[in-house]
Formats: sequence, C-alpha cells, structure tokens
Amino acid sequence: MERGGYTYILTNKPHGVLYIGVTSDIAARHAQHREGTGSKFARRYGLDRLVLIEHHATIEEAIAREKALKAWQVELIERINPSWDDLWDIVLD
Repeated sequence: MERGGYTYILTNKPHGVLYIGVTSDIAARHAQHREGTGSKFARRYGLDRLVLIEHHATIEEAIAREKALKAWQVELIERINPSWDDLWDIVLD
C-alpha cells in the first residue's frame, strides 16, 4: 500500500533561506529538521520553519514536484542572468 508523499519548503525566517524537500512522512521529517538531523544544509542555516506542504498521491509524484520546484529556480536565474554572473558589482553601483 502506497502512502503517497509530500513536498515541503523550510525557511529560517520570512524571506529567508529556502530548502525544498520531499518525504513520505512529513511529521517525522519535520521533527528531524527541528532536531537538526534533517539535512546538513537545513542545519547549517537553521531551517526549521515549515512554510509550505503539498501532498501527492505517490512518492514518485512528490519527487517530480520537488524537481520541478528546484528547476524553476534555475530557470528564473537563467532567464534573467544566463551566464550566472555575480551581480554584486551591480548592487554597488
């Protein structure tokens, strides 16, 4: 029997660092993140605020959605900044 899956987004504060993840057990996974054992990236940035949850009928659908969310970030950057230039110099002008 399939239990489905979830995609989720964590942050450390409003408009903070984002983490997109996938799991079959959202309660257990969120507990891991809150305890600092969920992922190195989430632990490093203190990401324990669960700001988005999406349920999917299958774990495969959840994984596909996670990939789509992550790809969207890349598409946005490549549309606006196709060579992935460091924009810091623009900020300083």
